Amino acid sequence: MAEKKIGEVVKFFAKPSVAAVHITEGDVQVGDSIKFSGHTTEFTDVIQSMEVDNKPVQKAVAGDSIGLKVSDRVRPGDEVFKIVAD
Repeated sequence: MAEKKIGEVVKFFAKPSVAAVHITEGDVQVGDSIKFSGHTTEFTDVIQSMEVDNKPVQKAVAGDSIGLKVSDRVRPGDEVFKIVAD
């Protein structure tokens, strides 16, 4: 499986366990596997749902800032990769 950088974490909200991610390139949609990677962060998640401006969306593209539920803590500056088939 290959990894393609799609963006980076801007903010993390601990109580709802939501990451604010700015998409810098490519696109991402519900059901995609993504990997968070940073100085102390390294885990993979499947996108269950995401929001743009507090509205649920199925797909986000470069330039969008999205909120998505994550299974572990992330930190601002962590890179976000989309896992794609080779």
